[in-house]
Amino acid sequence: MITIHSNFRVIALLPKVLLLEWEEQPSEKLLEFLLSYKAVIEKQIKVTRCVMGYQSLMVHLLEDIEKLDWWKQHLNKLLIKTKKQKQRKGKHWNIPVCYDLDHAPDLATLANAVQKSVEEVIALHTQKPYRIYFLGFLPGFLYLCGLDKQLHFPRKEKPLLEVPKGSIGIGGMQTGIYPNSSPGGWHLIGRTPLSLFDAKLQPPCFAAPGDWISFKSIDSKTFEIIDKQSNQGTYQIKPYD
Repeated sequence: MITIHSNFRVIALLPKVLLLEWEEQPSEKLLEFLLSYKAVIEKQIKVTRCVMGYQSLMVHLLEDIEKLDWWKQHLNKLLIKTKKQKQRKGKHWNIPVCYDLDHAPDLATLANAVQKSVEEVIALHTQKPYRIYFLGFLPGFLYLCGLDKQLHFPRKEKPLLEVPKGSIGIGGMQTGIYPNSSPGGWHLIGRTPLSLFDAKLQPPCFAAPGDWISFKSIDSKTFEIIDKQSNQGTYQIKPYD
């Protein structure tokens, strides 16, 4: 049963863009509701697409917003249809990660900071699945919920100008994967050889909000094999649920 979260505000962000915001903290229940509400909104003729955030939906329209009050009333009416939506189970993806120090420049430092051994950090990081709440920051960057509290640690005071593609980082209460080389301030504890985003594919990212991610530890030799296959386009990421 979908729990309806009807207390939200509607803002005309741009001439053809509405922003729907909720003040409550991110949670599994809010995520399930946003996924269902998004599916209902996207079926509207005047809507081109709807993008999720932790506590928001950004609705892109075909036409300029002339009457904001009409949209507010219409969006409230759509809540009724949301009740009839089935909960999205989500696919479960297995991401291979090499935690060898060559691919994990901050792993030993982070382990020392949280008073764990390197092996304990890896075990905690791989022991349970993470839920994808939304994609953002960079194309294909997955915002994951579920990092063990023992691994929570503030971001770096001085970000790197270039984080290698596929790097696995920890920042604050989150862990994530850098889909491309970019600046970043998270502590780098590993790296995946997989390509997470390809603009030529449809959809360009294999995973979606509501899906699950599990990290599987691999050695450097396996990393090189998968990296070669991924670059050649012969490695295919498949859900195992």
